[in-house]
Amino acid sequence: MLSTNGKLNRFSISFTPVQEIPQPDPRILIEIVQMRMPYGKYKGTILADIPISYLEWMAGKGFTKDKLGMMLSTVFEIKTNGLSEILYQIRKSLPKVPPPRS
Repeated sequence: MLSTNGKLNRFSISFTPVQEIPQPDPRILIEIVQMRMPYGKYKGTILADIPISYLEWMAGKGFTKDKLGMMLSTVFEIKTNGLSEILYQIRKSLPKVPPPRS
């Protein structure tokens, strides 16, 4: 970097090591394409099949702070970012989920 007098200014840059970012558990994606919604308007629906409009509504209310809330939040992020193909490919690679018991 040149100063106003035409000489090169020296400066140092220091970097603070960033902690390793935890990697997502891929088993969660498998659960998302197999687990059924346990309650509400879409009770019995596979989490990956819940419409984005309902997930948007839930996001506005706030997802629960448990595993189900994390999974629904993940489905919401996947769908809003146009990544539904990921869920489709995972589902295609697994045995078909039986229909819910009546």
